[in-house]
Amino acid sequence: MSLAWPFALAALLAVPLLALVWLVMRRRRRRTAVRVSSLRLARAANGPSSRARTWVPAALLGVGMLLAGVAVARPQTTVDVATSESTMMLAIDVSSSMCTTDVDPNRLIAAQEAAVEFIEAQPEGTRIGIVAFSSIAGVVASPTSDKDDLVAAVDSLTTSRGTAIGQAILASIDAIASIDPDVAPTGVEVEATSTSADQDDDAGYAAETIVVLTDGSNSTGVEPVTAAEEAAARGLRVYTIGFGTTESASSSCSAGQVDTSQLMGGGGGGGGQTIDVATLQEVADLTGGEYFSADAADSLTEVLLDLPEVVDVQQEKVDVGNWFVLGAAGSAAAGVALSLWWGRTRRPQRAATTP
Repeated sequence: MSLAWPFALAALLAVPLLALVWLVMRRRRRRTAVRVSSLRLARAANGPSSRARTWVPAALLGVGMLLAGVAVARPQTTVDVATSESTMMLAIDVSSSMCTTDVDPNRLIAAQEAAVEFIEAQPEGTRIGIVAFSSIAGVVASPTSDKDDLVAAVDSLTTSRGTAIGQAILASIDAIASIDPDVAPTGVEVEATSTSADQDDDAGYAAETIVVLTDGSNSTGVEPVTAAEEAAARGLRVYTIGFGTTESASSSCSAGQVDTSQLMGGGGGGGGQTIDVATLQEVADLTGGEYFSADAADSLTEVLLDLPEVVDVQQEKVDVGNWFVLGAAGSAAAGVALSLWWGRTRRPQRAATTP
């Protein structure tokens, strides 16, 4: 727990001062006590009493004042909060190795089906953007809550040569910057604010996140770790998914799954490409994200469907001063009520007369 206004705790000094005044007043009352001939008659006149009737109400009032003093300092606690305004950028590898058939019918179709299922499972209003990358990376669907547009974008994906993971991260950053003025676009120098290594919780991260799904390793463009540093400087978490198996398999894509205009561009890619787990893990660790592995269509779908539980819950500081105010009011009210009730039972009683 932390305090937004710690200097306000100075108000607590009033509690011991008031307690001192109360004790001084009690001593003065004792000095002005009236002598009586019979202690028994005095007790009968005042009614039953005890130290508890004096000290309990005073203690409750004191606790109430202490809680009120803490409330003024605005205590805050860190809690998990569901972020309804978050945006997720889903960057999907469309290199030619996505035609590999180790995942039936091939990796691209399995990835498309998992992405569509993920999109359709999201609550209304959830914003998702789609980035496709091979030798280049581009936004095929800007962040939107329109599921029809998102599904159409996923269904239109085609493969080409090359794997530009770093460029995909940078393209995702720019897509987020276009809708969130608090996130600077690439090309703008930003001082690193936090990394997973020096941050104990999720506080300070942006609401937007990036998910990179790839079946290979970076073969062109900026290095993924360099791009991850750009994301980390902006408080953007990057979650990485390695898709596919290490088994040797043929490559098979239909004519509609291949972008013939880009066949001569880039380089790299191809069936049998090995997932660069170390780099994907480093990207995730550097940005405060997490690395996932999926070697089948079902496992990929499961990873994607579980992402909102990981991504959409952030830790934020919440003001809990109201609870201290309620505690202060309840304690003070209890003290006053007990004082009045016990004072009522101590009303002077009429002495019995004897004939």
